Amino acid sequence: MRLLLDTQVWFWWMMGSPRLAPAARAAIADAGNDPLISAASVLELMGKRRIGILPAMQRLADHVEEEIDLAGFGRLPITTAHAVRAETIAEGHPDPFDKLLIAQALIEDIALISNDTSFDRFGVRRLWERAISPA
Repeated sequence: MRLLLDTQVWFWWMMGSPRLAPAARAAIADAGNDPLISAASVLELMGKRRIGILPAMQRLADHVEEEIDLAGFGRLPITTAHAVRAETIAEGHPDPFDKLLIAQALIEDIALISNDTSFDRFGVRRLWERAISPA
């Protein structure tokens, strides 16, 4: 199964954080799944580095391509279709990076791993504590 990691989930995975739910951790680690990092999450990471947020993620920001490869994650580019769909979410969500992740999950029919329940109102299949929430 293809899985799109929310930016925070990606950070928690890379840091080995206990904040990552066991079901989410297991899904990411499952060799039968294909965890993906969105270009939107990379853009968010670089922006946070630029303004000095998340110093613990400095190595990830400095070596993002290598770290994605080492983690065994794939990449999900942003397409024009993703950008157009994200704009339709404009009124419903304030975070531009989350809007892109929502659009990508919907268009690509990918489960999104996130603890953010606000994604649910957009029909995203979200995996966190137990199973994928219904679309």
